[in-house]
Amino acid sequence: MTDPVQFDLLHADPEALRPIDVEALSRPGDPTHPPRILVLYGSIRERSFSRLLSEEAGRLLRRFGCEVRTFDPRGLPLPDGAAPDHPKVAELRDLAEWSEGMVWVSPERHGAMTGIMKAQIDWIPLAEGAKRPTEGKTLAVMEVSGGSQSFNAVNQMRILGRWMRMVTIPNQSSVPKAFLEFDEAGRMKPSALYSRVVDVCEELAKFTWLVRGRASYLTDRYSERVESAEALSKRVNQRSL
Repeated sequence: MTDPVQFDLLHADPEALRPIDVEALSRPGDPTHPPRILVLYGSIRERSFSRLLSEEAGRLLRRFGCEVRTFDPRGLPLPDGAAPDHPKVAELRDLAEWSEGMVWVSPERHGAMTGIMKAQIDWIPLAEGAKRPTEGKTLAVMEVSGGSQSFNAVNQMRILGRWMRMVTIPNQSSVPKAFLEFDEAGRMKPSALYSRVVDVCEELAKFTWLVRGRASYLTDRYSERVESAEALSKRVNQRSL
């Protein structure tokens, strides 16, 4: 789905919010279209703070020149609980294929990311034939929590990003006591925590411009060059695990 949220930025300093210097990050022949970013969030509550944070990220990413789409996890079946042609699964996979970078935003529940967040990631295949849909794409991770600041969820998502051969940016956001950080309209209040969210989105936009035109070269590996496409397909799709 196309995210309808506009990039009205209530609390960002327009003087400090600089546009991305594309010439500093790309070379002739690199893609010139706006970076395509997919946003996933890990809660289906009516007032979901991970969704509200994802919306703030979407506004910022648009301000930095990105095209942003957000996946609504409502109705997504459990992993392996439906066929891959299930409408929500197909939607998610199409968005993952479309994207050049992603933002994952999860609540921390019982010291971990939510099952809703993990289910979305699990539905994105590690490989389709000899192709890895997420390889070389950029990733930013964020979390919200109801108590003190924690980094369990973002650390777990970093592990998953590495497993899926994504380029996870150095910066990240963890928002403690999220119920205090958003106003009644669902907008994040000005604070050092909000400034960190701006940092993460700016960094993701920069890294996506930098990486996407070089992803195929960066992920070209000796071990795979000496392996036939047929053998690679069999290995990455083995069903005995």
